[in-house]
Amino acid sequence: MLTVNIHEAKTHLSRLVERAAKGEPFIIAKAGNPLVKVIPLQAQEAGTTHRLGFLKGEIRVPEDFDRMGQEEIEARFTVGGP
Repeated sequence: MLTVNIHEAKTHLSRLVERAAKGEPFIIAKAGNPLVKVIPLQAQEAGTTHRLGFLKGEIRVPEDFDRMGQEEIEARFTVGGP
């Protein structure tokens, strides 16, 4: 794996980033001591969708979900309500 010192990395950052983005990670070192490893991000491919249903069976929605708090809501919109 390519190792470059900080000065070289600053001087050639654009070129190094391009190489890393194409799958060639590199290490930035200071005085010969490795500091960081630069690797490409795995971006989501265009046209892919998120996985639906991954919480199936983990969450329970109450049968009266659409009526929860109905009395309080009606009271707030009724003349003479709280």
